[in-house]
Amino acid sequence: MTGVQSPLEPMVYTPVSAVANLRRAVRISVLLSIVAIVVSALVGHPLAGILGAVGMALGAGNNWVLQKSVIARATGGVSKGKFNGSVMMRLGGTTVIAVVVGLIFRPDGLAIFIGLALFQALMLVGAALPLFRSLRPTP
Repeated sequence: MTGVQSPLEPMVYTPVSAVANLRRAVRISVLLSIVAIVVSALVGHPLAGILGAVGMALGAGNNWVLQKSVIARATGGVSKGKFNGSVMMRLGGTTVIAVVVGLIFRPDGLAIFIGLALFQALMLVGAALPLFRSLRPTP
């Protein structure tokens, strides 16, 4: 066979575990936070490294609450309106915290946004890699 799937064969798909992806992203972000704090301290801006770590922690917390909310919505424990409201509160709260910290600790406060963005990129890559692997043709 050439790796092309017959219509009669069942499709094999293993969904990415969101919990495992979050755990992996948190581990990587802890390592990146340590490196960021050390490097930023060496260049004279230790607060930037700390705030980058805070941004990654904020992203991890946001993602953890997101997972709990999605599970509650999927199991019927939360109405659609309440779920939508919680999404707006979570994203709004995360944004307000980041903006306030960013403004208070200017210019190093920008690092909190870098930390948030970096954590989201880690989550995205963590979810995408297994998907790309599953799309690769088997020999």
